[in-house]
Amino acid sequence: MSSFLRALVFLALLGSCASREYSAPRDLDNACAILSERPEYRRAFKKVEQKYGVPMPAMMAIIYQESKFIGNNRPPHQYALGVIPVGRQSSAVGYSQALDGTWEEYQDQVGGSRAKREDINAASDFMGWYMTATVRETGVPLTDVRNQYLAYHDGRSGYMRGTWRSKSWLIRIAGEVEARALLYDAQLRSCRKR
Repeated sequence: MSSFLRALVFLALLGSCASREYSAPRDLDNACAILSERPEYRRAFKKVEQKYGVPMPAMMAIIYQESKFIGNNRPPHQYALGVIPVGRQSSAVGYSQALDGTWEEYQDQVGGSRAKREDINAASDFMGWYMTATVRETGVPLTDVRNQYLAYHDGRSGYMRGTWRSKSWLIRIAGEVEARALLYDAQLRSCRKR
């Protein structure tokens, strides 16, 4: 086999590994299956649970809602005249869909400049950092997934101003996030017993 052909095979293999890193787990409705398929998620979530006290099911439900566990997820493009791409709807990236400014604040305070939103460890640590700041600033407990999600989506100051109150779609989604956290919690209790 020529060295050129070997290089192409190597690049193809490398590319397939990289895309898997960012792809969603197969069964997003089963917390046990997600953690079984991606043991690195379990380690990251466990670390955040111990460091910040954020319940694993709450974190998983928010990640599901924000990115469907797709590590390099981005918001869709906006189009002028329906066909000309003019940029994305926001600067959100990765598992946590953290915005540029909020991510930079996290990097400055906790994560360091090497933290990447596409990395499950950094993204979940960001969520723990953000959610515990929400507790301090708003009084919303970590176990109140519905209101934690509202503050996560609209920002803490937006949550305090009540910007979410006029968004019936967001209130509905926050209820879905809460329901998914309860589902994931029941599933995790079940698979931990096995």
